[in-house]
Amino acid sequence: MLLVLASTSPFRQALLQRLQLPFETFNPNIDESSQPHEKPEDLVQRLAILKAQAAQSSYPDALIIGSDQVAVVENKILGKPLTHDKAVEQLTFLSGKKVVFQTGLCVFNSKTKETLVDLISFTVKFRDLKKEQIERYLHKEPAYNCAGSFKSESLGIALVESMEGNDPNALIGLPLIRLIQMLEQLNYAVL
Repeated sequence: MLLVLASTSPFRQALLQRLQLPFETFNPNIDESSQPHEKPEDLVQRLAILKAQAAQSSYPDALIIGSDQVAVVENKILGKPLTHDKAVEQLTFLSGKKVVFQTGLCVFNSKTKETLVDLISFTVKFRDLKKEQIERYLHKEPAYNCAGSFKSESLGIALVESMEGNDPNALIGLPLIRLIQMLEQLNYAVL
């Protein structure tokens, strides 16, 4: 059965490539706005489902993967900073704090309409950061397109005091351990 990643994220594509499975990508192009009073956990699961289902007319006989992630600190969702000033502001705010990265994951069988969805959490405790450290980091690695303004898979690890979770891939946006389990649940052999 064809495997489709409903994402244009180069990070998610690189993660899925680690499994050495053939797959196609699809741009889900959905509205990612949260609904009034929607909890971050509900938001990411709803968006993961919508992303996967957005590809069903283009791929009527496929397993479609949808994923969405938010970074949450003190009940506040952090978006992608997009600019240097916003990234400095975010990392200054995150200094010494714990951030929970919530990832919604969905595998949707477009032929049978069977839908598996889950929530995977990963917690990062940031070091106490000085302004000079933040500036040096962003100069070397401008992580403006990443929630939390850092990339744990590269130099961003220098900003971290500790991490807690079952799958470090979840932090990058695609929890591979849970994805493998879901694919196998739908009779798609990874190995």
